[in-house]
Amino acid sequence: MSHPRTPDPAKIVAALFSADGSALAQAARRFNDDWGPIDYLSEPMAFDQTDYYRPEMGGPLIKRFFASERLVDPLDLVAVKEWAWGVERELALEDGRRVVNIDPGLVSRERLILATGKNAGHRVYLGRGVWADVTLLFRSGGFEPLPWTYPDYATPEVRAVIGDVRKKYLDQLRRIRREAS
Repeated sequence: MSHPRTPDPAKIVAALFSADGSALAQAARRFNDDWGPIDYLSEPMAFDQTDYYRPEMGGPLIKRFFASERLVDPLDLVAVKEWAWGVERELALEDGRRVVNIDPGLVSRERLILATGKNAGHRVYLGRGVWADVTLLFRSGGFEPLPWTYPDYATPEVRAVIGDVRKKYLDQLRRIRREAS
C-alpha cells in the first residue's frame, strides 16, 4: 500500500529560441527576474531540426537553455507555462507573430517534463490549458529519449545540457538536506 508523500522540489528549465538575439536576451532577463537567478545558461545552439517555426519566426533560429537556481513545487509547472505564454505575447510583433518561443519544464532526479498547450496520448492534463509531457527519462547514468521526444531534445547535445542541469539540481538538494539537519 502506498502512502501520500510530498515530492522533492524540481528545477525550472526553459529552452528559449528565436531568430532575434535581442528578443532572446529580453526573454532571458524576464526569466531571471521572475523565476530567480539563472544558475545555468547553455551555449547557443542551432535549432534546425524542424522548419515548423520558420514561417512565424524567420530564421536561422538559435536556442539556449536556462535554469533557475530556485526550486519549485512540481505543481508550479502550470504557472511557469502561463508565464511563458505571457512573455511570448509581450514580445510578439503587432500582428501577433511570436519572435521568441519559450518551452518551460522541470528537471527532477528521474525526468525532464515539459509543459505544453497541446494534448496527446502520452500527456497528462494539469489544468488551465497545460499538459505535462515526460520528454526524457534518466536511466543508466544519462537522459534517454522516448518514442515521442521532440527531435531536438533527443540529440546528445541537448541531453548533455539537461544532464548538467540535473547535476546542479542534485547538488542543491544535497545542500538543502544538509542545512535542514
